[in-house]
Amino acid sequence: MRRSLKAIALLVGAIFVAPSEAAADEWEFSGEIAGEFRYFPEPAQFPSQFDHWQPSLTIQPDFRWQSDNGKHQIVVIPFARLDAQDDERTHVDLREGYYRYISESDWTLLIGAAKVFWGTVESRHLVDIINQTDSVEDIDEEDKLGQPMIKLSLLKEWGQLDLFVLSGFRTRTFPGIDGRLRFALPADIENPIFERDDRRGAVDYAARYSNFFGNWDVGLSVFHGTSREPRLTIALAADRLFPVYDRITQGSIDVQYTTGAWLWKGEAIVRGGQGETFFASVAGFEYTLYQVFGKPWDLGLLAEYLYDGRDDGFITESFGLTTDAPFTAFQNDVFTGARLAFNDTQDTSMLAGISVDAEDQSLSMLIEAERRLGQNWTAELESRLFFNVDPGNLADALRDDDFLTFRLTRYF
Repeated sequence: MRRSLKAIALLVGAIFVAPSEAAADEWEFSGEIAGEFRYFPEPAQFPSQFDHWQPSLTIQPDFRWQSDNGKHQIVVIPFARLDAQDDERTHVDLREGYYRYISESDWTLLIGAAKVFWGTVESRHLVDIINQTDSVEDIDEEDKLGQPMIKLSLLKEWGQLDLFVLSGFRTRTFPGIDGRLRFALPADIENPIFERDDRRGAVDYAARYSNFFGNWDVGLSVFHGTSREPRLTIALAADRLFPVYDRITQGSIDVQYTTGAWLWKGEAIVRGGQGETFFASVAGFEYTLYQVFGKPWDLGLLAEYLYDGRDDGFITESFGLTTDAPFTAFQNDVFTGARLAFNDTQDTSMLAGISVDAEDQSLSMLIEAERRLGQNWTAELESRLFFNVDPGNLADALRDDDFLTFRLTRYF
């Protein structure tokens, strides 16, 4: 906690002494500061958790430099959150901090910490495996930690090939004992269990080929290394969960087909190394209606089906109870939603969606809205709700964790 607060103080200080375009023409400086207020209407389900309000502050400066000829780039994007309720949510991360060389021909080289996104669908990004999830930020698995890497990108007539060497494994963040949106037992992030003795030092490898063929956008990827998705084990005499990180091999494909107002999307993986080799997929569509309700608004209708064939039942091992594969809430689910873009000068937009478990009819709902205020401010509302949650569903731990978040961001 003290180290996090010290790092945040240093980061704030760096913002006020950071180079600006007026001070150094070669550097560009921007960033954002946000105040966030999260409210949980229901009292906490587990002991030690706080009850209702969770205010926090985030800071994310952005430093960029580029040489006159455009061949050399440096990007540094640190991130910090100060949370009033959960010590584990107070943390600092280097989201990106890398050097990139861009050749005059057909290749680029990146060295440092970076974020890489793979995927096409809305409800779950199955193929997105390079970066570790920053789970204390949100439960949607879209916030990521920076990943140290060497990335070589080849741009050819036959498509783009990205080759990765990944070192410095990042363990997943989890809410602390005081935090909401967690299991009945808190996760012990200080004592993770690794399959290999070299633990965080084990090098991972990945490759991705991407191209477009007419109306098709296609990505093929392979990953071999430490899984970003941990299993969870319960030590027999302990009051906490221990993350277990296995070495896995995963192959994946993501596609998107565009025709008129239709976007057809799909992602699929095959993973070995966590129990029996399993297959998982997400597939669906987005259809856009233009200028609805007699306004310049665009309405996108979404529907996706999620399948996951992993075996995540409990088994007994020497150090406690564990699972064959990490738990997932998306083994047989249907997601439907709508995205409304107002197409106004304030970039107002809304997204609402609901996921239904096809086996036990447990429901979860998300609502997001965003609007720009003037030139430098943005206001956001976000809500996640859980209904009719079956006691055997993974979401049962969150049944009292409906929440509403208001976020006000200042860009500079």
